[in-house]
Formats: sequence, structure tokens, C-alpha cells
Amino acid sequence: LFLPFLIGLVGLRNLGNTCFMNSILQCLSNTHDLRDYCLRNTHRTDLNNNCRAKAALMEEFAKLTQSLWTSSSSEAISPSDFKMQIQKYAPRFVGYNQQDAQEFLRFLLDGLHNEVNRVTVKPRSPMEDFDHVSDDEKGKRMWNKYLESEDSKVVDLFVGQLKSSLTCNECGFCSTVFDPFWDLSLPIAKTSGEVSLMDCLRLFTKEDVLDGNERPTCHRCKTRRKCTKKFTIQKFPKILVLHLKRFSECRVRTSKLSTFVNFPLKELDLREFASDNSVNAVYNLYAVSNHTGSSLGGHYTAYCRNPCVGEWYTYNDSRVSPMSSSQVRSSDAYVLFYESAASSRMKVIKILS
Repeated sequence: LFLPFLIGLVGLRNLGNTCFMNSILQCLSNTHDLRDYCLRNTHRTDLNNNCRAKAALMEEFAKLTQSLWTSSSSEAISPSDFKMQIQKYAPRFVGYNQQDAQEFLRFLLDGLHNEVNRVTVKPRSPMEDFDHVSDDEKGKRMWNKYLESEDSKVVDLFVGQLKSSLTCNECGFCSTVFDPFWDLSLPIAKTSGEVSLMDCLRLFTKEDVLDGNERPTCHRCKTRRKCTKKFTIQKFPKILVLHLKRFSECRVRTSKLSTFVNFPLKELDLREFASDNSVNAVYNLYAVSNHTGSSLGGHYTAYCRNPCVGEWYTYNDSRVSPMSSSQVRSSDAYVLFYESAASSRMKVIKILS
């Protein structure tokens, strides 16, 4: 197989504490469908008519992605034009302070989505009452309602839907709310040993009793009651982003948990957390944003499985080097990027056909 270019194995220059940005950019560059969206210039047809003049962030992101995948040199690329646009969109990234990679990812995806949103005029429809329909139907209608104003390639890939159930301990009435999510922030159980990713997911979805000042008003009792709250996943996204909550705010300072979280590289089966167990909810890992160091200072890198060659590489700012899949799991893992196994299979079929 003749590979004329370096197929995405190009580093990004550190402009001064911008390793958090470089790490996330490499993870997104190795997100197969988002990469193709940029390489084929499909984003141009989606650039929102309302903000075409302001669509510079998507344009710079696409340019940078194209440079990473078509460069005929191993020379690291400078992301300075891109940085100029992200700091216009989100002024918190002005300057050269170390920032949080997961926060940066949220702002970036939000910015890209706004510029390629297929909805140019958002409807001003009143909130409808979906309480008379089944939960499944309610979830579908709430999702369609969301798409009426937020509909883009970014949403196609990254957004899922959470179901939150609130059960009154007095009368047993259960009310449900459905919310879109772009990533899931998972608590890490405090322990001296290692925990598994499934432990973190179980902690995130475990039943929570709301009592005392937290007691919500029960719709049926019409008064504040002790209730049980539970999360399940109603709709699984194609790309599932899991953020491990390593940083916790104490009164005086931020502390970091360096607990080893054991996560699978293949076949992460999440049916246990689905609202409906018949869904296809199996995922394969393809990228990790890592943070080494403490809460006071540290360094971000990325581990990514190259979508062309299927091998893992370390992206450390300007340096890109091959790595073994056995090295991917570490106590530095901070943001995990999983792709639906169903869409991975579809890509293999497309390549073979």
C-alpha cells in the first residue's frame, strides 16, 4: 500500500502552555468522520448562512486538520491561526496560561457546531407537554425538539441523550426529563487501588436519594417529598466522550486524583446503563487525552489510534511516535474518546467494498 503522505502523523508546535489544545486537536484529528468532513470540505456547504462572515473557527479548524493529513513533511505545524480564532470565540483562551483540556474541548465543539448549524432561524415554539406519552416516545419527541434548533455534523457525531428519573418515595410517582449531553463527566471512586471505567459509570448512574433541603416537589403530591433520582442513557452518540473527574475543587486549592482507571480498548459494553437494554451500545477506544503532573502544573499529551493504519501513536506537541496498545492505559488518562462499534464496522465494510 503506497502512502504518499504522513497520514496524520504530524505534530503541533507548542505556542507556550498550549499542550492542552494540541492534545485535544490531535484527538479530534483522529476522529474519522470529523476528519473526513474537513478533508472533503463538506463543512463549506454547512457553514451557517447567518454567520458565514464569522465562520472563521470552523475554517481554521478544517485548514489545520487538512494540514495534519496532507503534509508531505514531518515538520510540526503551528496552530497559531487556529488559536487566534478560538480565543475570539472564547476569550478565556487568550494568552498562554495552562488550561483544562476538557473545558477546551467543550468550547471548541460548541463553536464548531454554531458555525455549521443547519438551522439558520431557531423556532420560537412553546414548550409542549409530553407527559401523556410513554417515556420512549417522550425521549424521541424531546430529541426532535432539540434538533429543531441544534442540528449539525458535530451534533450528529457527539451528542447523546440522558434520561433522568425522579421517583417520589411517598406515592411512587415517577417523572422523567430528557437532556442532550456532549460528554459525560464521571466521578472516580476514592480508593487506594485501581478502579474500572465500569465502576465510574456505575457511580455516575447510581440512585441518589434527595432528602432534607434537596427534596423536590412531587407533581402528584403537590408538595416537597423525599425522592430517588437515577440517570440512564436514552440515546447513545456515535462518538462517546468520557471525562474522568480527576480535579476536585477544595476550599483552598484544587487537588488531583491520580487513581488508575482501568478502561477497555475494545468492546466497552454499556447496555447496563441504557434506558432500553436492546440498544446497540458497544464502543471501541480510539483516542485519549492525558494529563501528567499535579493540579498546579502539568503537561497534556494524546494517545490516538490512527484511522488509516489502525496503530497507536503518542502525540506530544511536536513529537509523534509509535506506541504499543498495552501502553494506552495509564493513571494519566483524562478524557477518553470512544467510537460506536457499529459505525467502526460500517467503515471497514466501506473500505473493503
